[in-house]
Amino acid sequence: MNDLEYKNAMPVVPLRDVVVFPRVVMSLYVGRQMSLDALNKAMEEGGQVFLATQKVPETDEPKGDDLHDVGCVANVLQMLRLPDSTVKVLVEGISRARAVYIKQEDSDALLSEITLLPTTNAPEESEAVAVRRALIGQITSYAKVNSRLGDDLLAKIKEIDDLGRLTDHIISAFPISLEKRQLLLEITDLSERIDKLLAHVAREIEEQKIERKIRGRVKNQMEKNHREYYLQEQARAIQRELSDDQNAEMDSLKKRVGNAGMSKQALEKCEQELKKLKSMPPMSAEATVTRTYLETVLALPWNKRSPVGNTPIKARKILDDDHYGLDKIKERIVEYLAVQKRMPNGKAPILCFVGPPGVGKTSLGRSIASATGRVFGRISLGGVRDEAEIRGHRKTYVGSMPGKVINAMTRAGVKNPIILLDEIDKMGYDFRGDPSSALLEVLDPEQNTSFVDHYVEVDFDLSEVMFITTANNMDIPPALLDRLEIIRLSGYTEDERVNIAQRHLIPRQFKETGIEEGEAVFSRASVIDIIRYYTREAGVRALERTISKICRKIVLQSEREKEKKRAVRQKRVIPATLEKYLGVRQHRYGLTATDNKVGQVTGLVWTSVGGDLLSIESCHFTGRGKIIRTGKLGQVLQESVDTAFSAVRSRCEHYQIKPATWRDNDFHIHLPEGAIPKDGPSAGIGIATAILSTVTNVPVRADTAMTGEITLRGEVLPIGGLKEKLLAAGRSGIKRVILPKENEKDLSELAPEIKNKFEICLVTWVDEVFELALTEKPALKKKTPVKKRRTLVPPIGKSSDLPKVITH
Repeated sequence: MNDLEYKNAMPVVPLRDVVVFPRVVMSLYVGRQMSLDALNKAMEEGGQVFLATQKVPETDEPKGDDLHDVGCVANVLQMLRLPDSTVKVLVEGISRARAVYIKQEDSDALLSEITLLPTTNAPEESEAVAVRRALIGQITSYAKVNSRLGDDLLAKIKEIDDLGRLTDHIISAFPISLEKRQLLLEITDLSERIDKLLAHVAREIEEQKIERKIRGRVKNQMEKNHREYYLQEQARAIQRELSDDQNAEMDSLKKRVGNAGMSKQALEKCEQELKKLKSMPPMSAEATVTRTYLETVLALPWNKRSPVGNTPIKARKILDDDHYGLDKIKERIVEYLAVQKRMPNGKAPILCFVGPPGVGKTSLGRSIASATGRVFGRISLGGVRDEAEIRGHRKTYVGSMPGKVINAMTRAGVKNPIILLDEIDKMGYDFRGDPSSALLEVLDPEQNTSFVDHYVEVDFDLSEVMFITTANNMDIPPALLDRLEIIRLSGYTEDERVNIAQRHLIPRQFKETGIEEGEAVFSRASVIDIIRYYTREAGVRALERTISKICRKIVLQSEREKEKKRAVRQKRVIPATLEKYLGVRQHRYGLTATDNKVGQVTGLVWTSVGGDLLSIESCHFTGRGKIIRTGKLGQVLQESVDTAFSAVRSRCEHYQIKPATWRDNDFHIHLPEGAIPKDGPSAGIGIATAILSTVTNVPVRADTAMTGEITLRGEVLPIGGLKEKLLAAGRSGIKRVILPKENEKDLSELAPEIKNKFEICLVTWVDEVFELALTEKPALKKKTPVKKRRTLVPPIGKSSDLPKVITH
């Protein structure tokens, strides 16, 4: 004991539910600050602490009076800090000791002056052998009736020769109460301690034997006579336990319903469902349905909102960082934020982004959520045909669930998210209903304050949700379209694609393919060539796939160089190396036809994936005046062919075309790529030009494209999709474009880089088109003075009818 000399007061570590005995190694978990301070002080002054058990384990900050006077002095063998900030301490008891006093000074650690309690009245040597044998025999007998003492612990106890140490080890391992352990610790008389321990062990053995005997008797009795009764009692006990669990669950549900902040109508509905649930058997199918319904209603964000904090200036910066161009849309979002700043409770707009695939409609929705500080949710409507997908199913049906709108609100977790309704034009309808009609209530600001889902059956307020929809075309039911604010996203210009590639696509692909900084460089000229010769689209998806393909090949080259232990060189992607990475050019940039040809006209068309060029071919041969139309033409386009024929035939005298030409020849109008359906009226002037070129044998200029609807009188009517059509003309190298005069107002909204590529000719009558499109004027009939008469054909050749040409 000479190592117990302690100059100052010894640090005290209070113990809750454990008693440490001398010469016993034990692990303790310490989390209280006062205990950690005591351990740190002990490590600084010799590594010894006084371990005293609390009288009341629940006391969090014990003082001296809260601890037992008798404890154990122990050596701290090891300290290990765990991830949860607690400390695992390995201690070895040294001696019993009594605290003279316990005090707490400036530090949080308890300090105590102790007096060692040596063991007294040890048995004589001859008696000690018998006592040791008795102790080991008793503990072995106990191990036979109770498996809680393992074989390893029993073998370790049998190896101990010292009687005092043996006693302390048995007490430490034996399952007795904390109070009895403390009493045995306070007994310094070894003989008395052994007697009490033997009594405890003998009593425990008898109790275990009686318990086993009772269990055996009950088991035999149950097997013989009372098995059925026992099962009934067991069922009753289980039912009582389930009732207790059900009551706890009902209390929890009732509390959650009261704290959900739901509307009065929803609160009454949930209270009714709770009453029904309480009266149902807990394992019944009806109870499961009701419980699921309550969980669904409680998961809705009845009163939770996310803060909307971004200012218009910050929002514009976020939008500019995420997307290049799209100024009109960004300006609309900034306007909304400015209004919302002044009118926080104002109604959110319902925007509809209409444009070809790949122009960034969906990603723009995410950027708007980031710019406005709202939670973002997305609902895909492509292929939805069932009205229940929007409104949900009645909860009485098997497998019923809420609709997509309510599910999106649950996932968002707030009442004012941004929800993107993607591909709204791809919805259909069948015998299960019309989902687009169900969306009317969702998107109408006058109705969505009380949206009712069939599953939830109570009103839910959607007025704070900012809905954004996307579509590739305007094929949307009129009633739904009337509730949307249409914002068109046309295809990107070449300059916009180059900037998008350099600012966004190339860095993103570098990151996704693992290309390190400086390993590869894309020149601007190479990006332009990729756009012109390897991609032809309105958006940038194909452009990103092509850039990704180049990046993968660059990574493969670098890995091969590393395998051959060569220096990894920087890969420069320039126009000269594109064929090495991408193969031969996929598209031709420039005129689709370089030679002026008779009966072949280049038209401009709009499709759901952007603008495109359409070749219109016409020929005639000996026949009986039959008109042949091929190219998978729709009803409107077939009528345009007939209208164009009539418009040209009404002018045959003016262009000195013999009437027999129409009677003795068959005419064939063909629009190539016959597998692709085509429809619409905007090819009218192109068809008329092709017919006139055929019958007059005058070639059509190959560098000129045109679009416009024609009337029987030869008037040129306006068309739609102007920007997409001009972008398609720019991609194909067209030099001159003929447009209806009434589309002049649309040109003012186009960027200069689009208009500056062409000589734009605005026309009102088809005769102006003929003059611009044909390489030479067809033979005209000389004018002779005639009496004025009414005619459906407008005067031809007046100076006021000359086409207006806009050059940039």
